[in-house]
Amino acid sequence: MDIIKKLAQELTIKEEQAKAAVQLIDEGNTIPFIARYRKEMTGALNDETLRNLHERLLYLRNLEEKKEQVINAITEQGKMTDDLKKKILAAETLVAVDDLYRPYRPKKQTRATKAKEKGLEPLANILLLQATSKSMEEEAQSFVDEAKGVTNAKEALAGAKDIIAEMIADKADYRKSIRNCTMKQGRLVVKAKDEKAESVYEMYYDFSEELSKITGYRVLAINRGEKEKFLTVKVEAPDAQIVNALNKTMIKDNPNTKTLMEETVLDAYNRLIAPAIERDIRSEMTEKAQEGAITVFGKNLKQLLMQPPMEGRTVLGWDPAFRTGCKLAVVDPTGKVLDTVVVYPTAPQCKVEQAKKTVHEMIKKYHVSVISVGNGTACRESEQVITELIKEIPEKVAYVIVNEAGASVYSASKLATEEFPEFDVGQRSAASIARRLQDPLAELVKIEPKAIGVGQYQHDMNQKRLEEALNGVVEDCVNKVGVDLNTASVPLLSYVSGISKAVAKNIVAYREENGRFHTRKELLKVPKLGPKAFLQCAGFLRIPRGEEPLDNTSVHPESYEAAAKLLKDLGYTSESIRNGGLSTLHSQITNEKATAESLGVGEMTLHDIVEELEKPGRDPRSEMPKPVLRTDVLEMKDLKEGMVLKGTVRNVIDFGAFVDIGVHQDGLVHISQMTERYIKHPLEVVSVGDIVDVQVMSVDLNKKRIQLTMKIDHSK
Repeated sequence: MDIIKKLAQELTIKEEQAKAAVQLIDEGNTIPFIARYRKEMTGALNDETLRNLHERLLYLRNLEEKKEQVINAITEQGKMTDDLKKKILAAETLVAVDDLYRPYRPKKQTRATKAKEKGLEPLANILLLQATSKSMEEEAQSFVDEAKGVTNAKEALAGAKDIIAEMIADKADYRKSIRNCTMKQGRLVVKAKDEKAESVYEMYYDFSEELSKITGYRVLAINRGEKEKFLTVKVEAPDAQIVNALNKTMIKDNPNTKTLMEETVLDAYNRLIAPAIERDIRSEMTEKAQEGAITVFGKNLKQLLMQPPMEGRTVLGWDPAFRTGCKLAVVDPTGKVLDTVVVYPTAPQCKVEQAKKTVHEMIKKYHVSVISVGNGTACRESEQVITELIKEIPEKVAYVIVNEAGASVYSASKLATEEFPEFDVGQRSAASIARRLQDPLAELVKIEPKAIGVGQYQHDMNQKRLEEALNGVVEDCVNKVGVDLNTASVPLLSYVSGISKAVAKNIVAYREENGRFHTRKELLKVPKLGPKAFLQCAGFLRIPRGEEPLDNTSVHPESYEAAAKLLKDLGYTSESIRNGGLSTLHSQITNEKATAESLGVGEMTLHDIVEELEKPGRDPRSEMPKPVLRTDVLEMKDLKEGMVLKGTVRNVIDFGAFVDIGVHQDGLVHISQMTERYIKHPLEVVSVGDIVDVQVMSVDLNKKRIQLTMKIDHSK
């Protein structure tokens, strides 16, 4: 297989793009580095395409390795033929290679291998040829041998049938055809183990859907229900059709063998083929469902991480709770914790006035302008106290409900203990909730991505695959935004291109020992950070107010000479970058191709340099929707059908999106209620963090369910 050609076809890119990307990956370059600084080589392939290419590259190389192993194994057995080798080399999936290898794979003791040990293979061949003029009972009589464990003709025939059944089951073409037929015409049938048992899986207690149409989220839900022993699941195949097709292929019109062959075919299908095909199909469906869920999770995570920071604000983080009290932490604009306290406005203490007094004093003392409230237990009650306080005090303060998923994981982690050794887990959690508003990316990278809470069925997935995919998303986000070398934490630095966790720790240790970095070049003094790692990471690390103005841009050091020459040719110096007087730089370049050639760089690199010089240190997150600041509170009982509200998309799933409308309970916008046009997936319309207008369709107070629509009817 020509892997480069295959990659180009699958990803609809040019072969030279695929070849260049593979070469760069093989040389040890990271995906963010290739996407940003090797555009000329790859034809500007973006990080998502490059990650897909890398993933497929690994699969296809693994496939080629598997083919080689199978060819060698069959050749060693002396059973390789030109036709078989051709089929193996042409196989495009690991499943197809496994099917072709199946007849030659060393087997454990099966009914067929036992029959062969009893010397019944020649009898099986007679039955298979179906050319005998004798009855098969007569043919079988000559194979009776008590010493070998064959006591009568019936046992001999049973052994012969077992041999043929296994041979039929091992036929790659048959398995492929049956698998395709089952996928096209089969159904997934789900029943309740106990119809009286109450569970979240009740909608699947009597469920059936075509295999070709069932959605990924249903597959994952059914799998979980089966695992938790609420559901029984079966693939219902067109059995009669498949058996008839096998009979037509296998059976000749010989009355001496016909009935026996029909029995053999039926046994091969029922005992050997159907269960294996069912396992294959369910495994394939689960894999596809997981991949789909991981993709959605990744896109949600990207949107969450890329939410704009709330810069220049002193924030009060509020971690709500009942019995143990609400933990508060005041965090200054740099992320430093100024003060922490515990208040008890919620049950059972209900010290509301005392809590208000304490919070007001903190607001006055530290000039707090925003309160960041975690959306966990007692959020509703805390929100009520906060809105009352906002109305009572002269200071202008707003509040935001933030998703606190993973805050408890972080606050109990080793990292949090090192960061806040003097705080308990509640205080750490409150500080994290405040920082999530100030800089979501810098704070959320401290938490395992799958614990951030914007996915679906993440605990049911292949954890290694999920971790790899989500880490890739975090890596792309961190490198797209860039990192302040003098303030970044170890977790944030460890996601920078080319920097391992060990090197990230060394950078922080070097910073603590020697003070702030003044130039990017100083990185080369950090232990274990050599020229190769420097090449990969330098462009993504920023040094505000450093000695070299270009160090606070995404211009790579390898292009400094070109950038300096460009500035000089246009009558500027590098100091002009600090003054922000380069906003019209692009319009001053009359011939991009000639300019790029004179600078010794490609046109794409020139374009990136100019864009960065015009807006040095630009944060791509600034283009994202800002959080909704609230000063009043609604309750579910306040909601009325037809009410139009502004909300924040908290999570996007296959069948819709959950939107926070400020009542503590997120409402569901079903995919059918998102737009008038047909869409395959909600992500075509909304993303996590989007601010959307929604209309209330229905409210169920008992079940705490809110149905929303984005197709607003203004007549209501």
